Amino acid sequence: MDASLEQRTLRRITWRIVPFVMLLYFIAFIDRVNIGFAALTMNRDIGLSPSAYGFGAGIFFLGYFLFEVPSNLILEKVGARLWIARVMVTWGVISGAMAFVRGPASFYALRFLLGAAEAGFFPGIILYLSYWFPARHRAAVTALFMAAAPVSTALGSPVSAALLEMHGVLGLTGWQWLFVIEAIPAVILGFVTFFFMTDRPAEARWLPEEERGWLVATMDAEVAARSGHARHSPWRGLFDPRVLALSLVYFGTSAGLYTLGIWAPQIIKQLGVSSMTVGFLNMVPPTVSVVAMVLWARNSDRTGERSWHVVWACLLASAGLVMAGRSGASLAAVILALTFVNIGISAAKPPLWSMPTLFLSGPAAAAGIATINSIGNLGGFVGPAMIGWIKLRTGSFAGGLYFVAALLVVSAAVTLVLARRAPRPAESAAAAPERAA
Repeated sequence: MDASLEQRTLRRITWRIVPFVMLLYFIAFIDRVNIGFAALTMNRDIGLSPSAYGFGAGIFFLGYFLFEVPSNLILEKVGARLWIARVMVTWGVISGAMAFVRGPASFYALRFLLGAAEAGFFPGIILYLSYWFPARHRAAVTALFMAAAPVSTALGSPVSAALLEMHGVLGLTGWQWLFVIEAIPAVILGFVTFFFMTDRPAEARWLPEEERGWLVATMDAEVAARSGHARHSPWRGLFDPRVLALSLVYFGTSAGLYTLGIWAPQIIKQLGVSSMTVGFLNMVPPTVSVVAMVLWARNSDRTGERSWHVVWACLLASAGLVMAGRSGASLAAVILALTFVNIGISAAKPPLWSMPTLFLSGPAAAAGIATINSIGNLGGFVGPAMIGWIKLRTGSFAGGLYFVAALLVVSAAVTLVLARRAPRPAESAAAAPERAA
């Protein structure tokens, strides 16, 4: 009966929560990286060099860094429903305003403000999922949520390419239409979030009483089991050495992720294909990576192993970046290389994000997750900015791709060091109740 009750409850909350947060992240990621397609025509129109474009694309993460931890602490205090709704409406408005940039200064300013507006969304959802799903199921659920990022690239690429064809409609360029149209869903979904999302299991009136009682008891028991060793103070979450180590790991994966989102369209475009062809070719790598991510995360949950799942994924992504830098004018080789990068980056993240809530709880978890995401996402500034800077000076993407590949090797190495210092396998405590059942 307990197993049947667990299955029914998890099925119901998965169908209620996961598709909705996937939709939110789908829209968020499109608005975050749609400049990759806008740049195909925007850079010439407003006078952006490769270096200026890379810097402006990455400055998003400086705003993100400064406001991430305060934003997540506010979410933990006021609830996800209100705060995620606020985040979405704000970022939607600013993303739409990107249509009216006139030069490097306004481009930098709006990208910074977009990062500040979106700060707290991703770590807020990671924290929110930890309220609803037991630790032994969390990597798989996180993988489903995070699959929205490669799916948004796969589906958003041809849409973004098509919007560029609206050049001249009502006096606007294609890239202006891209920003305006792709910002509208964020604003609408912000209002939907306020009425649809439920903050905590105890408030879930859409769950039958028996299922709600099981979920509340299970999550309370998990918190109590961690109480002897989990950190609760937000200052502990900020300065725990494991948090700082995971931040460094995430730094490399973020550099890889936003190298793809911001530069992949231009890497493909330089091989002499049309913008629409770029849109369709850019669908291939993230489509493959979605399947790989979910299967890899399920294997991580099944085995209870996290560290090596992160290490092998980072090394695959690093190898893909090196391959992309060495592919020359071969379109097939570039797409294959970008597929390896997508698989590695996507597969590394779910097991990585299953680690912090195993040693952090309450405000410490909110601060720790936000710290990992904010520091780690600075890789989203460093990676794209370095690629633009190196491209300007060498005329090639290769040096920048090798630089990001090296960051991913560092991520793998830090993960191994962290695993060796762990007193026991990360999931052992969380998996014990399941084995005893």
